Amino acid sequence: MTSFERNRSTFVNKDALSESYQPHQIEERDEEIAVYMDALQPIVDGWEPNNIFLYGNTGVGKTAVTEYLLRMLEADVEAYDDVDLSVLTLNCNTLTSSYQVAIAMVNTLREPGDELSATGYPQRTVFTKLYSELEALGGTVLVVLDEIDSIGDRDELLYELPRARANGYLKQTSVGVIGISNDLQFRDQLDPRVKDTLCERELQFPPYEAPELANILASRAAVALNDGACDEGVLNLCAAIAARDSGSARQALDLLRLAGEAAESGEDEVIKESHVEDARQKLDAKRVEEGMRELTVHGKLVLLAIVSKTASRQIPCRGRDVYDEYRRLCAKAKTDPLVRRSVNNHLSDLRMFSIIDATENRSGSRGNYYSYELNVPFQSAVEAMGDALALGDELVRIRKRATQNKML
Repeated sequence: MTSFERNRSTFVNKDALSESYQPHQIEERDEEIAVYMDALQPIVDGWEPNNIFLYGNTGVGKTAVTEYLLRMLEADVEAYDDVDLSVLTLNCNTLTSSYQVAIAMVNTLREPGDELSATGYPQRTVFTKLYSELEALGGTVLVVLDEIDSIGDRDELLYELPRARANGYLKQTSVGVIGISNDLQFRDQLDPRVKDTLCERELQFPPYEAPELANILASRAAVALNDGACDEGVLNLCAAIAARDSGSARQALDLLRLAGEAAESGEDEVIKESHVEDARQKLDAKRVEEGMRELTVHGKLVLLAIVSKTASRQIPCRGRDVYDEYRRLCAKAKTDPLVRRSVNNHLSDLRMFSIIDATENRSGSRGNYYSYELNVPFQSAVEAMGDALALGDELVRIRKRATQNKML
């Protein structure tokens, strides 16, 4: 029989490359941190907090910077007797309405055993219970709503919560909302009244560039890897791949971690560029598989529409062209198509999973529009679609077009 033995040849602290790791210092976000701190300053000064809206692609530091600054803020305000700060953080990934968010907030604030059930209350009753819990806290309450775009257009709470004190629902408590979104279109879809309050201070996190990602990787590698465990050029390759694909620090860190695991599995003493290429293939396959599991039938049809356009080299393609192709595929699948707005929501989901990429195009008086293209290897997308939809003949035609266009 064999036995488990500890392997320390490559990693000293592999956790330093994970998403949950909290670094002592945030790299390559000095400008964003300065603007963010300015938006939080009224709390330190004893005034009502600003409402702050952060947006940017997945993995560009929005949540990490928020956690870092709020830890600092909570520690620093302890020096001031007239500042009583509470921070309430919710991830809205599974919360699709103001009602569900309000229920989750109430239950977070209540003692175990005294939670509200998920259904059975009028929305106004839930809001009233939430204000009662917030009033009991007193002082300043920062409500952080990560992945706030999951709420969609059922956003009544996003209008009410920042105005709760002005509207007389709260007397002893001042509430500030920090909304964090991966969906660059979410802000534009908000009700104008919600936008006026929620987006009081806005902060966009742009994708990281390759040199920035290389610095982030170097900082983490110093904690995560043994001395000499990484070949020269590996960090720059991980940074270049991630910068080209998404500008995501999370992707760059995942590449380095998986490359290290590949080196260990092969009993290699040093992480090489070939290990990074292996890691890239694993990440691409995993990204599509995970994203596909989250998609509905119509989400898969929207993805297949982009795959079809890609096979014909008609990319990037405008949203209206994706919608036309989607309608054709719905007819093939003998299912009724969704309206254009619902298809746009599916496109947002695909972007969130980094399966597709979107580019905003400014066209003057005719308004702006988005164009879309795959953000994963074509082969990976086709193979994933082959197991997901009963459209074998259509997939054969897509593969044939792709072969003709020298994509397969």
